[in-house]
Amino acid sequence: MNGVEKLNRIVSSAKNIVFFGGAGVSTESGIPDFRSADGLYNEKTIYPPETILSHDFFLSKTAAFYEFYKTKMIFLHAEPNACHIKLALLEKNGPLKAVVTQNIDGLHRKAGSENVFELHGSVYRNHCVSCGKKYGVEKIIDSVGVPFCVCGGVIKPDVVLYGETLDENVVAGAIGHIGRADVLIVGGTSLGVYPAAGLCGYFNGKSLVLINKTETHLDRNADLIIRENIGEVFSRIDVQTPDLINSKGNIHEDA
Repeated sequence: MNGVEKLNRIVSSAKNIVFFGGAGVSTESGIPDFRSADGLYNEKTIYPPETILSHDFFLSKTAAFYEFYKTKMIFLHAEPNACHIKLALLEKNGPLKAVVTQNIDGLHRKAGSENVFELHGSVYRNHCVSCGKKYGVEKIIDSVGVPFCVCGGVIKPDVVLYGETLDENVVAGAIGHIGRADVLIVGGTSLGVYPAAGLCGYFNGKSLVLINKTETHLDRNADLIIRENIGEVFSRIDVQTPDLINSKGNIHEDA
């Protein structure tokens, strides 16, 4: 029995699944990851990307921040891949209770998932640092240079920058679901980014599944390890009622 067959057996018998994912979930949708050889952090820029994506840099060099952010962090034309789509169907059918993601691209919600804990925020949400007024991503895209609120304040993406803390409510919700899960599927992440990666330590259920091309520190605790592209793996997971998916990978509203 191969890895995907074993995964299908685990999924079919599970009552409470939680998925925890990272950048590798979205690479098959054309969004680059951060730390691979071709990743964002290995691109040659005036300032290191990790410096640009920091709270201090946003405050001190806002124009340079947005020059990078608009071209390197927002991918509005990216579409959900098989992983996003199957997870949405698993939630629709019952066994998947939550998606916990380190990604900010919004693809899980675009695919139809509803109970999504975006640990690092989302490019689709933005707010004025002065008055708190909320803005969609279009305000960022359509602005020339730094986007400003009607009150004159600077607009900031609702993404967690280096030097900022994770949202306590999001973390608490993610921990609660992970702690109640009987199956935790971890995919597309090397589990090297903290404190997000540390949330997997709250799992004490029956089956821990890791789907990642490289080793992680949780390999020794895993009940199943699959070293394949996560989109390819999920494309072979059995989920009932596949007709719920439309041609764009979204679940029909009347399903």
